[in-house]
Amino acid sequence: MATIILDNGAGTAKIGYSTDNEPKVLPNCVTKAKNVRTRIFIGDQIDECKDLSGLYYLLPFQKGYLVNWDLEKQIWDHAFGKNGLKVDFTESNIIVTEPYFNFASIQEGMNELLFEEYQFNSVLRTNSGFLSQYKVHQEEKTKTLCTVIVDSGYSFSHIVPYFKGAKILEAIRRVNVGGKLLTNHLKEIISYRQLMVMDETYVINQLKEDVCCVSLHFNKDMETTRKKGVQNTIVRDYVLPDYTHIKRGYARSAEESTGKAHENEQIIQMNNERFAVPELIFHPSDVGVQEMGLTEALMHSINSTQEEMQPHLLNNICLVGGNCLLPNFKERIYQDIRSMAADELDVNITVPSNPVTHAWQGGKMLAKDPKFKDMVVTREQYDEHGHAICFEKFDV
Repeated sequence: MATIILDNGAGTAKIGYSTDNEPKVLPNCVTKAKNVRTRIFIGDQIDECKDLSGLYYLLPFQKGYLVNWDLEKQIWDHAFGKNGLKVDFTESNIIVTEPYFNFASIQEGMNELLFEEYQFNSVLRTNSGFLSQYKVHQEEKTKTLCTVIVDSGYSFSHIVPYFKGAKILEAIRRVNVGGKLLTNHLKEIISYRQLMVMDETYVINQLKEDVCCVSLHFNKDMETTRKKGVQNTIVRDYVLPDYTHIKRGYARSAEESTGKAHENEQIIQMNNERFAVPELIFHPSDVGVQEMGLTEALMHSINSTQEEMQPHLLNNICLVGGNCLLPNFKERIYQDIRSMAADELDVNITVPSNPVTHAWQGGKMLAKDPKFKDMVVTREQYDEHGHAICFEKFDV
């Protein structure tokens, strides 16, 4: 029987059959374009839109939780339908992810949608961190008992230590900083300093992915950005798309970045913004989010576990989620944790080859595990026991 894995993130949904090599990664949103009044773009249909300026987003997730079921169903219908996976629901199982500490009402809504609307044969609801640590354990030759999953995604960053595949509840930490906050902050800074871009979420998100990086020496880099001319090795010109000649924005090389636009071009000059925006992950209080930074929260999480576990957890930290794609992200976390941890303890941090689809790959492995059939709730069980059996079996 076919098994579908749906890693349902607030920014992107990663979806595919357990027999696929790679999932389809589609934006988990419905978009409306300024110049196309007649239609809406669902998920990856956005690729068909010719002019991506001034896109209007409709998001099923708010603050990391699924609140708009009508929108989510539209996106899932598109993903499961004839242009997507062509799912035969009654003959398929599904593994679907949801956030930690998900509200009971949202869990019930998801049960009803999957069993009553779509009529899947069986369902496993789990956290993406569980699938990530499952993959880490399957791949390691020496089966380590402890893993810390640091999942830094669209809405927030979670730090979850696992012991023998079970999460250590009292040590879970969440930092309310994710890719969405970084993009929004970058929009505000650019609008204030250079050019009004508050409506250009899509373009500014691309700009962030193209030129932002994590600083390893923040004060030193700040000094560099104050220099003029060739001494400033950080500044970059970003050429904005006009959707007639330039279809996608791009960054000029350091040598070409003069701060002057060529004809018919519009540029944004990125100087200290390149690393000051990702710095919010490590110092959220800079923009008034009164919380620990990611590395501080990671240390706090590890220190709240039993003492004999701590060396093992420090030795097996796995970074996943879209923010891991920022250059120097891993190095910065290593640098910070190394300075906080005791000298005699080893610190080992890994980033998978694709941190965005890592949890999906874990789900693909789990679907082939003989224990998988004991973890799911079948439609017969749901019809008989209702939500009670789902709360009993699914530990989210």
